[in-house]
Amino acid sequence: MAYNDYYNGGYSRETPQRPSLLSLAVDGVLTLLSGLAVALMLLVLIVPRFHPAYMWALPMLGLVAPAVYVLTLLLGLYWVVRWRLKRAALMALMIFISSFSISLFWRPEVRRHYPVDSYGRSSIKLLSYNIRQLYSDQGGSAADGVAKLIDSLRPDIICLQEYNAALAEESKLFAEVLDRYRQASFGLPGQEHLPQMILSRYRIVRSGVITTPRTSVWADLLVGEDTVHVVSNHLQSTGITAVDNAYITEHEYLLDTARESKIKSIVSRFHENSVLRADQVDSIRTHLKTVRPRHRIVCGDFNDTPISYTYRRMARGLNDAFSECGTGYSHTFRGFFEALRIDYVLSSDNFETLSYEVLPVDWSDHLPIFVRLKKQTPYN
Repeated sequence: MAYNDYYNGGYSRETPQRPSLLSLAVDGVLTLLSGLAVALMLLVLIVPRFHPAYMWALPMLGLVAPAVYVLTLLLGLYWVVRWRLKRAALMALMIFISSFSISLFWRPEVRRHYPVDSYGRSSIKLLSYNIRQLYSDQGGSAADGVAKLIDSLRPDIICLQEYNAALAEESKLFAEVLDRYRQASFGLPGQEHLPQMILSRYRIVRSGVITTPRTSVWADLLVGEDTVHVVSNHLQSTGITAVDNAYITEHEYLLDTARESKIKSIVSRFHENSVLRADQVDSIRTHLKTVRPRHRIVCGDFNDTPISYTYRRMARGLNDAFSECGTGYSHTFRGFFEALRIDYVLSSDNFETLSYEVLPVDWSDHLPIFVRLKKQTPYN
């Protein structure tokens, strides 16, 4: 052992290694990506608070909000591993701020469990389903399949969007379903494609239309001694067609020389329809302020994600069945990478959500939502 090594404790101090060019390059790229993630996260949190008429393309952020959450989490973990504490702290702050809205997309598997017999007669089983005019993926009738689904669930209240009376009447099974329920249908005289149908085991006291037959309808149901105000919605479509969906999900834009104009068209249509949905939900909220029943259920196809003005405005003062009782990641639309939750069941505080299910059937481009609600007593 050398003399200097002996008096230095028996070893030589090594010169700290400089980071490699590759490491510096990766850190640089991920620093820029972290900045982008922070900016996107802030926009995701801000966008639902403003009417989309003032924000043009920003409402589309709702489509990628889950990916923004995941990206922020992964970048935060990276900076922790790299021991870059300031950058890690910034990402942790964004994750903490966004944690309050994560339950709109994902909930842990740990939740309340009720024995099946605890639902009892006090629970209300509700099915909300956009049935795509009862046409299957192949273009044939899906009426028998939908009827079998209803028979297997035995719901007390059924809210159907895009109802097709002609195909329903051709199905013996669906006709038998209709015979077992009281009905409130909404459409123009002589119209075969009735936009909405509410079926109920309870007596329908009254019913009506809020805006147009294709948007929002309601029915007052006598449940025990209480009147329950049920609002079924089919808000303005996104304007994104099946061709647009394939163009995006199958990455056709990568080889398309005209992609700039096509993408601009998609974004423009999405924005225009976002504005229409926002106006529709403003009208629905005005209606809800005027109704007398305290027990309220608002459900249907909102055609918008939880990160949107439409959802935030509609859900104000109501409880989202998924956020209350769902598990895992929920989606209700079979297109766009099966990543979008655009169908909802919301209820007032005098209901307790007992269960929430999105059923994996392929009778439509949407998935049905099946929820059990318990009407609270005044003493709860």
